[in-house]
Amino acid sequence: MQEPRKSQDARQSAPATQRNREPILSVLRQVLPSMGTVLEVSSGTGEHAVFFAPHLHPRQWIPSDPNPIARESIAAWKHYCAGENLAGENLLPPIALDARDAVWPVEQADFRAELQEPITAIVNINMIHIAPWEACLGLMAGAGRILPPGGVLYLYGPFRQEGKHTAPSNATFDQSLQRQNPEWGVRDLADVRTAAQAEGLTFQQIYPMPANNLSMVFQKE
Repeated sequence: MQEPRKSQDARQSAPATQRNREPILSVLRQVLPSMGTVLEVSSGTGEHAVFFAPHLHPRQWIPSDPNPIARESIAAWKHYCAGENLAGENLLPPIALDARDAVWPVEQADFRAELQEPITAIVNINMIHIAPWEACLGLMAGAGRILPPGGVLYLYGPFRQEGKHTAPSNATFDQSLQRQNPEWGVRDLADVRTAAQAEGLTFQQIYPMPANNLSMVFQKE
């Protein structure tokens, strides 16, 4: 796992973003509802948000992160890209959101009243392996509460299949994660699907992605 690089302002940069954003966008174009608001849980540096939002217009895009430094980076990227006309009004300001919380800010009546369109999709990229398992459970619970029938939950990252890593590099990465924090680690597809099903989210499809990653798509029953 590479640490985000800092720019001269509050923007941070994760090198992997430049490599995976086009493949992820290709899948999002296929699976996201055509209208509504997309909530990105754990937006990190914000580079995905400023790239996806203009490409997925007219959908609205809400970036979020529990880390105030990350939110500063997201806001800085939004400001930077708006100056180049790369991120339009459909990219909303970042909000503080921890997937493990029992109630998310977007569930508050005043927040919902301000949205132009209801949330119809949740996107989560490279989070559940760099967080305790409770974050994945919280993500599923939040998606179950928030998404309307037919709403989409999209996940991206490395996963194990039937308890086995899909590549030696993923096994090495998993060991590195667990050395940093024993609660982190590459998750098994079956465990993620079980957690989703418990919250009324039906597994739809897996998309193989570059660098031994996968896209997983769920739909609210």
